[in-house]
Amino acid sequence: MESRDILILAIESSCDETAAAVVRNGREVLSNVIASQIVLHTQFGGVVPEIASRKHIEKINQVITSALAKAQVSLDDITAVGVTYGPGLVGALLVGVAEAKAIAYGAQKPLVGVHHIEGHVAANFLKKDSLDHRPDLEPPFVCLIVSGGHTHLVVVKDYGAFEIIGRTRDDAAGEAFDKVARAVGLGYPGGPKVDQAARKGNPHAIEFPRAKVEGSPYDFSFSGLKSAVLNYINHAKMAGDKISVPDLAASFQNAVVEALVSRAVQAAKEYGYDKLAIAGGVASNSALRAAMAKACQENGVEFYYPEPIFCTDNAAMIGAAAYYEYKKGTRHGWDLNAVPDLKLGER
Repeated sequence: MESRDILILAIESSCDETAAAVVRNGREVLSNVIASQIVLHTQFGGVVPEIASRKHIEKINQVITSALAKAQVSLDDITAVGVTYGPGLVGALLVGVAEAKAIAYGAQKPLVGVHHIEGHVAANFLKKDSLDHRPDLEPPFVCLIVSGGHTHLVVVKDYGAFEIIGRTRDDAAGEAFDKVARAVGLGYPGGPKVDQAARKGNPHAIEFPRAKVEGSPYDFSFSGLKSAVLNYINHAKMAGDKISVPDLAASFQNAVVEALVSRAVQAAKEYGYDKLAIAGGVASNSALRAAMAKACQENGVEFYYPEPIFCTDNAAMIGAAAYYEYKKGTRHGWDLNAVPDLKLGER
């Protein structure tokens, strides 16, 4: 049993953020450095994998050096190196995995591979500002994971132990945001732009469908909603009607939020959990946070959420997840490889 602090140097490069962080004992962020590529990919309307990989190669040494410096530690102080090895873009993942293996080998430190979605869940374990007086989140609890590539509803039975009880059957929630934003000319990234536009609109101006998956009460489907929005836009253009982008954004967002909140709260109640957390890039959406907080309060469920900086891809969340994997004895060898389609719960 280790009595000294456990310091994880964490690396994240699964998509278009090159990130490194130092996390102490799975909860305290000593540094969290992110080199974003959003401006670079905006001109293409989405992430170009080959460009993302090349940019990771350019930036990864810089962000790691910066993370160590900001944490005021050296590699000698580090207990283990944690890295995202899936899921994600294979070329992007390979950059982070190769870097983590090289550092761990050279510094003679244990290597801990982390599932990207496990990292998003672990973002809820990171300490928040002093204004948040809730106790630290501990398993078990229900977690709604919503991002550009994933929409999962899971029971977090223990650190790193998950039971998936619901998932999207088609588009992820964040993917639907991106496609709708592109269709109305808001651009990339869609989530924040739709959220911003929706604040000026009426969420009940347009009645969009709320899809239910027959026989699977906790599964999601957003392709029908996305198609309904695109049809609305096309019909308005053909009729020569002016489209209110704020009203459309607010109405679309309201339909997504309602589907997410209703299923998550229902799952927490039916499975008998009094703690519900959200994670992933869409977890920073202001309407989702407000609706989830209200629904949880009305149903006697404690609501947890990460700070916005820990919702989007970052290395601090990977450091938190790596800490609990390290404590469980998880170690990876020098043959660790990128697994772009890694499933939650797989090793």
